[in-house]
Amino acid sequence: MRIVFAGTPDFAAVALKALLQQNHDVVAVYTQPDRPSGRGRKLTPSPVKQVALDADIPVFQPQTLKSEEAQTELAALKPEVMIVAAYGLILPQAVLDVPPLGCLNIHASLLPRWRGAAPIQRAIAAGDEETGITIMQMDAGLDTGDMLLKLTTPIRDTDTGGSLHDRLADLGGQAILTALDELGKGNLKAETQDDTLASYAHKLSKEEGHLNWSGSAVDLARRVRAFNPWPGTYAQSGEQKIRIHTAEAIETSSDAEPGTILKRDRDGIDVACASGILRLHQVQLPGARAQTVADLINGGRPVLQQDEVLH
Repeated sequence: MRIVFAGTPDFAAVALKALLQQNHDVVAVYTQPDRPSGRGRKLTPSPVKQVALDADIPVFQPQTLKSEEAQTELAALKPEVMIVAAYGLILPQAVLDVPPLGCLNIHASLLPRWRGAAPIQRAIAAGDEETGITIMQMDAGLDTGDMLLKLTTPIRDTDTGGSLHDRLADLGGQAILTALDELGKGNLKAETQDDTLASYAHKLSKEEGHLNWSGSAVDLARRVRAFNPWPGTYAQSGEQKIRIHTAEAIETSSDAEPGTILKRDRDGIDVACASGILRLHQVQLPGARAQTVADLINGGRPVLQQDEVLH
């Protein structure tokens, strides 16, 4: 099959590599325009573009697919199927209609749960026990198309947004290879999504990383894991923003005001929550690297002391 691949970040690059390793006929790659990156704000190609360049595959980077010019350009490639993974641009109906076999989306959740932009992090933060990859036949809605294939994976107590992202990226590569194989045999059966079971994974923001101690320690611990590495979680210690990289929920209760540091030793920093206690294990002070609480104490800096109230 003649395949056009559309994607932008690392998650999509893993799937593209999987297709190329199996010698699928990827005739073109669509990806977002290069973005400024790093201290020098130098224009940098997306991970998907880099994979395509390394494989000598033509790369297209339109600002939008809504223009007649972009749609004509795509149609001229004569793709039989288009594979989409975290592309970042809306595919209008005219684009969805170009490939005879349609557009297949690699989505990082078990649809209809967690439609939208941040399904990996939302699944961890919500305490879901499992997630996975859904290969979906795209339609004009937001992740509402028919489901063609699913692969599942458990969400471990140690999973972060980063670790689960990497596992799902690999699973996405496996899933699309299986889906294409079954598609070629005519074995894929479309299953309509049950909209009553749908949930929406809103886009992440930096502001969401601000921990609210009036919540439960269990929920806060999940957020710390879910938002690692981005957008990260933090608390205010006076004027300082303290980033929190790893933490765990302790079921012991406390009558102290939420945000109060109850204990500070080499096992961690215990912070009172409305329900339970959050034990901080790895933190990052402004202008410094992330460090364990033991290293923080060894460094002798008088921060995050017992009885201080974090905000």
